[in-house]
Amino acid sequence: MQIKSSVETEVLKIEGRERKLTKEQVVVEKALTIYINDKEFATMVCTPEQEKELVVGFLCSEGIITDLEQLKKVTIDNREGIVWVETTGESTLSEELFLKRYLTSCCGKGKSSFYFVNDARLAQKVESDLVVTPQEISGYVRLLEEEISELFRLTGGVHVGALISQGQIDHSTVDIGRHNVLDKLYGYAFMQKLDLSQSIIIFSGRISSEILIKTAKMGCPIIVGVSAPTDLALRLADELGITIIGFARGQRMNIYTHPQRIIQS
Repeated sequence: MQIKSSVETEVLKIEGRERKLTKEQVVVEKALTIYINDKEFATMVCTPEQEKELVVGFLCSEGIITDLEQLKKVTIDNREGIVWVETTGESTLSEELFLKRYLTSCCGKGKSSFYFVNDARLAQKVESDLVVTPQEISGYVRLLEEEISELFRLTGGVHVGALISQGQIDHSTVDIGRHNVLDKLYGYAFMQKLDLSQSIIIFSGRISSEILIKTAKMGCPIIVGVSAPTDLALRLADELGITIIGFARGQRMNIYTHPQRIIQS
């Protein structure tokens, strides 16, 4: 059973002194509980689209699966909001360390900025010779705007993201959660065995440290946002070799880290 991604609701609209009842679409928010080999692992809240990509990307991001051969089966029960994942082997170190805090007294650079143990273990410096021009970046942002799903146009309640390589969109997705968008992109790339060292992420939300860490885990060298980054995201990007571009709108953009990847045409 496929759950709808939006529902119609009655709203009272006020414009100046005018008031009127009308109907509008609002995005659906759904809880999804993941079981790994019959053991409850995590519950996430998401938009009911591309759930398999979401779950696989989340498990990749947490280091639960690192090779496609480890993934035996993914069964989604939309009615109950449960995903059953079968993997090869027993529980991994990543499962044991899931959401455990990473604490250090280090005051300088290094992995002192990471919040969780799995982030510190799995986010590695991105090595890539990818270079692009500002004109290409502007064109990619336009591609994302053209690709924006009907769900976004109907509700305005979701974030949008896309993987771009060789001038075209490889995959796009939406979700109420910013981090879910990255997990859906990661899950798609993982299942398609894509090399993301020559890819760019275009993203509609702000670039936080969480988004940046997921980008590093994916091995993607450039992330472009139409909004702002955070200071911790910039510090991590500098350390992890990722180019952050923010406020990419029209022909304007801010390049915050590793600007050597953005060359003049």
